[in-house]
Amino acid sequence: MSQVKYSRILLKVSGEALAGDQHRGLDFNVISSVCEAIKQCRELGVQVGLVIGGGNFWRGVKDGADKMQRSHGDAMGMLATVMNSIAVADALEKHGVEARVLTAVEMNKFAEYFTRDRADQYLNEGKVVIFAAGTGNPYFSTDTGAVLRGVEIEADAILMAKNVDGIYSADPNVDPTAVKFDELTYDEVLARHLKATDTTAMTLAMDNHMTLVCFALKDPQNIVRVVCGEKIGTIVKED
Repeated sequence: MSQVKYSRILLKVSGEALAGDQHRGLDFNVISSVCEAIKQCRELGVQVGLVIGGGNFWRGVKDGADKMQRSHGDAMGMLATVMNSIAVADALEKHGVEARVLTAVEMNKFAEYFTRDRADQYLNEGKVVIFAAGTGNPYFSTDTGAVLRGVEIEADAILMAKNVDGIYSADPNVDPTAVKFDELTYDEVLARHLKATDTTAMTLAMDNHMTLVCFALKDPQNIVRVVCGEKIGTIVKED
């Protein structure tokens, strides 16, 4: 374990990333690459918790907008994360990695109900634990769900694998002068209204002294590099 910086991680992967160039649904080549990186982390002895967004199927706020009652739209988003979680668990098993899906709402036909102790047991047994259905409540993002689960399982860090290679001073897709940060504090992210996570997720991380690392999933091997301590993306932590 001397080559590993984080021995227990919570990895957050966006649902859109799993869709690849299709932008909707599932790209199993992308999923396979992510699973291979997770397998390498497991082979290094790293315990892996995983949260997957649902944006490749449905985003409650964006897709529901003013057409649906917010709680109903968010419920559909939670179900989207369950579909992604089942797909990734299946892919991990095909890579020879045991995985368990734990959901924030009861749906025993498809997955087990989440408890902190059950998750801890599975992680200690070497299984990848996939946390589905967000927090189980509307009005909370999967980023917030990821931080919550990361805090509950006492992860060493939360790895945010996104479509952008770090946190910028502005949207780099819109503003060519946007500057990428290598390191930030929670206060700096909140004070500057930087688009790293939603405010609730960042505040929860700050209150619980949880390190966040934001990086690009474009190359899934970045997951392994971050676990091994390479300086990739942007790290958010205390002073």
